[in-house]
Amino acid sequence: MSVAMTIGDDAPRDALGSAAYCPGVPRLGIPAWDESDASLGVTNPNQVRGEEPATAFPSLSALGATFDRDLAEEMGRALGEESRQKGFSVQLAGGVNLVREPRGGRIFEYIGEDPLLSGVLAGAQTAGIQAEGVVSTLKHFALNPQETGRVMVSSTITEQALRESDLLAFEIALEIGGAMAVMPGYNMVNGKYASENHFLLTEVLKGDWRFPGFVMSDWGATHSTVHAAMAGLDRQSGRDLDTEHFFGDALMQSVQRGDVPVSRLDDMVLRILTALDSVGALSERRRPGPVSFANHATVSRRVAEASIVLLANDSCALPLDPLGGRIAIVGHSAHIGVLAGGGSTTVTPPGSDLAQGLSIPQMDLPRVHHAPAPLTTITAAFPDREVVHVSPEELHLLGDDDVAVVIVEKWSSEGADWPDLSLGDGQDDVITTTAAHAGTTVVVLETAGPVLMPWIDSVDAVLAAWYGGDHGADAMARVLSGDVCPGGRVTVTWPHAECDLPRPRMTDPSTTTSFPGAPRKGGYFGVDYDIEGADVGYRWYERERLSPQFWFGHGLSYTTFDYRDISVEIGAGGLPVVSLTIENTGDRAGVETPQVYIAPPAGQGQDTFRLAAFHRVRLHAGEASAVQLVLTEERVYSSYDPDGSRWTRAAGDYLVRIGRRAGHTEFEACLRLTSRTWGYADAN
Repeated sequence: MSVAMTIGDDAPRDALGSAAYCPGVPRLGIPAWDESDASLGVTNPNQVRGEEPATAFPSLSALGATFDRDLAEEMGRALGEESRQKGFSVQLAGGVNLVREPRGGRIFEYIGEDPLLSGVLAGAQTAGIQAEGVVSTLKHFALNPQETGRVMVSSTITEQALRESDLLAFEIALEIGGAMAVMPGYNMVNGKYASENHFLLTEVLKGDWRFPGFVMSDWGATHSTVHAAMAGLDRQSGRDLDTEHFFGDALMQSVQRGDVPVSRLDDMVLRILTALDSVGALSERRRPGPVSFANHATVSRRVAEASIVLLANDSCALPLDPLGGRIAIVGHSAHIGVLAGGGSTTVTPPGSDLAQGLSIPQMDLPRVHHAPAPLTTITAAFPDREVVHVSPEELHLLGDDDVAVVIVEKWSSEGADWPDLSLGDGQDDVITTTAAHAGTTVVVLETAGPVLMPWIDSVDAVLAAWYGGDHGADAMARVLSGDVCPGGRVTVTWPHAECDLPRPRMTDPSTTTSFPGAPRKGGYFGVDYDIEGADVGYRWYERERLSPQFWFGHGLSYTTFDYRDISVEIGAGGLPVVSLTIENTGDRAGVETPQVYIAPPAGQGQDTFRLAAFHRVRLHAGEASAVQLVLTEERVYSSYDPDGSRWTRAAGDYLVRIGRRAGHTEFEACLRLTSRTWGYADAN
């Protein structure tokens, strides 16, 4: 079974117009259905449906920064409801890839570098989407960290490391959210395309994990008929980007020849129909209806506000005083809007500013800014102060009485990685020059993830605002004014320099092909992810004894918190339990996110600390709360044996660390655990 893209002149008349349309089978009572991109809203590629309202939710890197499972599910519900109300049955939403490459073009579509955080939040978003009657799609399965040569590259890694990192994130997300669709990436994994990788699709996904839904290819990522079908691919997507219609007549002929058993064809159909039936999409043809935009806008704003990270705040420069001298807003796009990530996931509601971005076969990927502009919202937030927009050419006019808010951005997009982590476009110089003239300088970063900060010692405060969606500018203004106390946390470790990364140099994009449907150049090439193995992100920095700019989990506040009455013990089922009391000792309400890290016994191989539990706590000034964190996800602190296909929690002394971020210790204890071994056959 294959689907057609629906943004061209030859789109079926019955199609809504979006990522895909699948015709129904009237004689069997199966209605046609439509599918939409993606995790950040219901897209309208090339404005195929005309000027249409839509909610542009914050990036998944922003959602990850909330560390809030409930908010992730709430965002999923809003996205699922809007998708269903617009007439769609499948949302291509659920980015789970771990961020192994901070220069990767699609990292804004993923939660972060940690498998527990990624799995929990992606799973929660999935659960929310499907609760609203729309199939959610986890992607890109698996080990798809870069865009450069994405149709030519093979991600190389041992099975143990893969099971303990990227696959673990997908596994947790599936268990929590119950997604009924999975999309492999364009890349190869250990020399075999993900879309026809028997190990990934049949042995792991459908075998070990007992996945009941269907596997769809990415658009233009199907490469064969018999091999793909027998490896576990259930549907060819976007066939007009593939070299052949592999799952059309070719599949029928393969079944007739006996190359593909009828039972396998039945399995494909059953999986697709089971997924649609699980969300009520088989009862009738869905059509657009009234949409709850006001409710969805509230959710988008809450995520944007909760996601902003206070990276630095020397001398308590933030929040800004409501009274005082001039506030100078500096930045190329501060008067235009808030930056969005580029690609198939970009949402373009009316009022968005669209500029030239990238072009891929059959689709333009514009560079989008969402309204309103930060200049507008910041002006409204400070009615008793003069707020002006200052161009880079006017920086010399700033004085000691001015507070300068420098809003800088780095556009990331599907189809292109960055060669480095610099801001580019001369923005580092703008920050340095501003800091030399203004009395106070605050930098606001609109980025997908980490950037280098050569100017950090010369500025007074730094906020990471990510890609904040259509309420990103409102959230930014409310944090600057203090109406919202920042509580976001970094989900990708920020290096001081690219030389600290496992792979300091990127592949030259001019030497390879990154887009499906484009002529191939250069040969297939591999990227070695065994360099860090399962020690992704903060675990790599700990293992290599590197000191990053900001650790995973870092985030400051406008208030202060005290940890006390901390205890670590073994609870029910032999699971570690951390108990503590957190008190807000400051003068305003705020959010604290205690994090529990655990290191297996020495000599057990990969014995770095890894996140095992977290909890976002909101407290009023002077309020205290008892918090209990149970380390229920044993696979985080266990090892996988590929020969025996089993997980083992080794017996011995485990170090349990309670802190505010990776690399930080508020309290540490040693806990002796007994051995436990289990396999997938035990659970199935």
